[in-house]
Amino acid sequence: MKRLAAPGVLLLAAACASGPVPPDWQLEAHGALESYKAAYLKGDAKSAALEFARARRELASTGRAERVAQAELTRCALATASLEFDDCPGFVPLAADAGPAARAYAAYLAGRWDGVDAALLPVAQRAVVAGGKAAPIEEPLSRLVAAGVLFRMQRVEPPDIAAAIEVASAQGWRRPLLAWLGVEERRAQAAGDAEAAARFRRRIELILEGKR
Repeated sequence: MKRLAAPGVLLLAAACASGPVPPDWQLEAHGALESYKAAYLKGDAKSAALEFARARRELASTGRAERVAQAELTRCALATASLEFDDCPGFVPLAADAGPAARAYAAYLAGRWDGVDAALLPVAQRAVVAGGKAAPIEEPLSRLVAAGVLFRMQRVEPPDIAAAIEVASAQGWRRPLLAWLGVEERRAQAAGDAEAAARFRRRIELILEGKR
């Protein structure tokens, strides 16, 4: 299993490459994780939970903690992109056997950058740690995750918030879009800009209408 090349994403795409037929667990885990990501980002919590459980079950069948740990990091990354923060409880008991790259990525997600060996992170995340900005990242999900980490660290800037909204909107990712629009609505309210707050509220209501 290779180390992370994008936020918390298992590099199981190799299962689809030419060569020997991959084992069933690999195909099942890859498909379940992709389904999990899609369901989570569009706000389908029930389907996301079922798909993640399926992926984790397949990965656990190998008895390799590092494989399960990367799935847990995927979950933490998506939650971070949607401004839903916790201490990545599913990863914690696996951390000792997950490997240094996984532990570095977990620290990145938690905003604990002091002492993190940035060389263990994917290239895009190294740039975020070095520059403290999400802007250098082009891949949509990675950029949202970076913005979420900066928000958690109280270092996010208005352009990062606006960019996060545009990224989530362009991808049709309802869950993070609602979270970031909520940030902008609260910022507008705090600034006494009732017109802007109402505009963000209308967008939020439109998204919620589509979920009913």
